[in-house]
Amino acid sequence: MVIHTSGCNISTTDSSLPGYSPGIGSTLLDSPAPQSSPGGLSRSGHTVVAVCLGFILVAGVLGNFFALVVFAKFRSLWTPINLILLNISLSDILVCVFGTPFSFAASLQGRWLIGEYGCKWYGFANSLFGIVSLVSLSILSYERYTTVLCSSKVDMSDFRKAWFCVGGSWLYSLLWTLPPLLGWSSYGPEGPGTSCSVQWHLRSPMSISYVLCLFVFCLLLPLLLMIYSYGRILVAIRKVGKINLLSAQRREQHILVMVLSMVSCFVLCWMPYGIMALMVTFGESGLVTPIASSVPSVLAKFSTVVNPVIYVFFNNQFYRCFVALVKCSGEPEPIQAEDLQTPRAQLPDFFAVRRQTSLSSSQPQILYSPRSDALCSQHNDHHILVVHYTP
Repeated sequence: MVIHTSGCNISTTDSSLPGYSPGIGSTLLDSPAPQSSPGGLSRSGHTVVAVCLGFILVAGVLGNFFALVVFAKFRSLWTPINLILLNISLSDILVCVFGTPFSFAASLQGRWLIGEYGCKWYGFANSLFGIVSLVSLSILSYERYTTVLCSSKVDMSDFRKAWFCVGGSWLYSLLWTLPPLLGWSSYGPEGPGTSCSVQWHLRSPMSISYVLCLFVFCLLLPLLLMIYSYGRILVAIRKVGKINLLSAQRREQHILVMVLSMVSCFVLCWMPYGIMALMVTFGESGLVTPIASSVPSVLAKFSTVVNPVIYVFFNNQFYRCFVALVKCSGEPEPIQAEDLQTPRAQLPDFFAVRRQTSLSSSQPQILYSPRSDALCSQHNDHHILVVHYTP
């Protein structure tokens, strides 16, 4: 197949794109979109995709921009776990700035607008920032799990581990997004030709091995880590809720809703795209049409809108700071009062469960504390297990 774009030819090793027959997709990156084409998008279809991308662009930029502004303004939010949230917002806003506008403009025109090298850049940048966000979400879930079931005192002023996690997410993402630029698979047009990504349809052993590795190490493993971490959190909170305290039961219900929302949105936004990639790679030619491939692509970009809402604006501490920003006031009173008591950034309230270590251990008792100076400690033959969760 030969693709003509701006006077230059782009040759690929595959003779067909999914949903396109020879001749129909020969001018995929440059020719105007027809009113309707077999397996392609009609003018109205491109318009629908453009409207969705326009909404994602505006909502994603605004949501993540406000998140970054609130983080920068209120020092009480400067905690190690919030640094990971900041990394998620940063990667999401980079997708909105360096990726979504090009696919939005392409959908308006019905064709790709910035040529071969722009297509490669788009595929690389979206993959890089997207995987950073995915990996950071899984790291966040594990950090929350270790905080809930910690075994030693947590130093809220120690950012070394958080910076290591942030830097590790970017290095890990580069490890999996640079190979297509170096010959292990490649980046090129996907779907109706208005966006670019990994060339899922190539059937060479190198391309198939890359797709499998990308699916396992950049989608499946982060998802399994999230399910494991949040599952353990639910188990710990459920043990606390067995003691008939109304506050514990309410907290259990709240955390259950939060966990289900986080995992469900992760699966809804990213799993369809991963399944679509596998179907294109291993299925028959034309199994996934450009129309069908457009939906998972839009859902993956929709994660940039969902993430700040679930992980940031549903956080009570952050929400109070956001309201204070809108009202042009200082630090919210509850957080400000806590900062007067201790110089360290405070975490929200938590439950502490005291358990006997002897064979004749008694029924667990709930200890509640409004502060978080020491999350875990040991006294003689007793172990203090603090169950803490930050929505």
